[in-house]
Amino acid sequence: MPRYALKIEYDGAPFAGWQRQESVKTVQGTLENALANLEPDLPSTAAAGRTDAGVHGLGQVAHIDMAKDWDPFRLSEALNYHLKPAPVAILACVAVPDDWHARFSAVERRYLYRIAVRRAPLTHDNGQLWRVMHDLDLPAMETGAAHLIGKHDFTTFRSTMCQAKSPIKTMDEIRFETRPYSGGLEIRAHLRARSFLHNQVRSIIGTLERVGAGAWAPDRVAEALAAKDRAACGPVAPPDGLYLVGVRYETDVFGDAS
Repeated sequence: MPRYALKIEYDGAPFAGWQRQESVKTVQGTLENALANLEPDLPSTAAAGRTDAGVHGLGQVAHIDMAKDWDPFRLSEALNYHLKPAPVAILACVAVPDDWHARFSAVERRYLYRIAVRRAPLTHDNGQLWRVMHDLDLPAMETGAAHLIGKHDFTTFRSTMCQAKSPIKTMDEIRFETRPYSGGLEIRAHLRARSFLHNQVRSIIGTLERVGAGAWAPDRVAEALAAKDRAACGPVAPPDGLYLVGVRYETDVFGDAS
């Protein structure tokens, strides 16, 4: 069966996450319903990461096995047609080897978390950012984040329902940038690692928000990490501001197709 890699964009707000579930709308379920219009009884899709309810995708990657050979452009066009009106779009589609896997072939994942610092409620971007109504000390957040860079046991910063075999992960980057935002300021956090634990990004961002608000000293992040105890974590940030930005592979399978 020919295998194809898909680069997928979606608004996570109306979905109960990526993974297919009974009786609720998910991104995977929506994609597989669209695929069923092209070829019935296909195997399920596999994705680079299972985003939670409300989490968005800018560069999610999945692979599918089709029964017949498709021109990749025609396949992406057909899928986009059948995905309407769901807020899901195929940005690129390429043929890949049979042993290529969206999840297991990945060597890096990149996430973005967006925070709107303003008093007024969000209107146009409601569900797309986390609104924080108080000022945040960005240098303090950067100091706190520095404690998380490198290889660590991230038990404190993962969900109690996380199914990963090990809490050991290597955080390659946590970087912040700011930009003007109507009525306030937007803070963007960029996180990069080979892989992440369940709720790891949201746990980190929620904890660093406490540092920025002055409720935590930056060094308390190191203490929380060393505790290896979920109870030592700060509040978990909401899913609204979280985006899976992209997935990197040893060979850039998308190339000019994306």
